[in-house]
Amino acid sequence: MAVPRSGPGREQIRSRQRARRLALASIFEADFGQRTAAVVLERHLAESGRDPEAARFARLLVTVTVENRDRIDARIEELAAQYPVVQLARIDRALLRTALGEVLHSAATPARIAIAEWVELARIYSGDPARRLMNGVLGRLAREAATTTGEMVDGSANEEAGIPAG
Repeated sequence: MAVPRSGPGREQIRSRQRARRLALASIFEADFGQRTAAVVLERHLAESGRDPEAARFARLLVTVTVENRDRIDARIEELAAQYPVVQLARIDRALLRTALGEVLHSAATPARIAIAEWVELARIYSGDPARRLMNGVLGRLAREAATTTGEMVDGSANEEAGIPAG
């Protein structure tokens, strides 16, 4: 992947990727109910070494995801009604929640970059069906945002995931 001349450097991109993985692991583990996502994250950060940028961004992702969980779950239900949040596999639920947390509640990353990163994480951690679901949900979210701002967005993501338009 080519790093743009302006914008975040290669090390910041790697830090954000590490942060997303740490946040995902924390949200996933917290879904089992033994510890909060913040406590789990701090344990992961202590084990993973020193990367202050990754730690800062992971904390941001966990915070926005936990604080907005009910709204995030409602958006998932709106964007993919045929996939009730409570019936999703825990990893798929954690992936969607954390991705929507970043896209909806963090201005730290442009939406198109966050979407690409989360689609790839879904493929890695859950497989192709989850990748398609993530692509469809986030693509529909991006199209809704583009509609309000007047931007043009490709409509292929929802069709690939089997999510009807509109």
